[in-house]
Amino acid sequence: AVFAGINGSAIENFSCVIYNISLMNCTWQAGRNVPRDTQYFLYWQNSEGDDTMECELYIRDEDGRHMGCRFKNVKIEKAYFLVNGSSKNSLIQFYDEYIELYTIEKLTPPSNVTVNCDKTLDSCIIQWQRPQINHSNKDKCFKYEVQIASK
Repeated sequence: AVFAGINGSAIENFSCVIYNISLMNCTWQAGRNVPRDTQYFLYWQNSEGDDTMECELYIRDEDGRHMGCRFKNVKIEKAYFLVNGSSKNSLIQFYDEYIELYTIEKLTPPSNVTVNCDKTLDSCIIQWQRPQINHSNKDKCFKYEVQIASK
C-alpha cells in the first residue's frame, strides 16, 4: 500500500497490553523522520460498524507529544487501532492494526489457592480458582502447571 506522507514518519513499535482485567495501555514511538512539531492521535474501533473513538487519556512525553493511550473498563474482543499524526508543514503517514485482544492480556494469578495434605494417605489436594479474564471464551485455554518444592 502507498501511504501519503514523509517516509519514516509513521509511528513505530506500536503495542498494547491488557492488565488487571479491564485496563489497557497502548504505546508507540515517534517515526524516525518526523518533524519536531508532529503530534499523534489514536483512534480505535470495537468492531466494524462501531463508531470510531479517540483516545481519552493520552500518555505524553516531556515535550507534550502523545506517545501512548490509557484505557479503562476495556471489554472488547477484536479492536482496530489507527494512529495518525499532524504537523504544520508536512504530511505524516498513518499506522493501523487489528488486534485480537485476548492475545495481549496479561493474566492475573489464580486466586484462592488451598493445599490440604493428608499424612496418612501421603497425598495432598491443591485447589485454585482460575484468573479473572477480560475476554469471553472463559475456560477454553487455561493450562496450569504446579511446581512443588519440598523443604
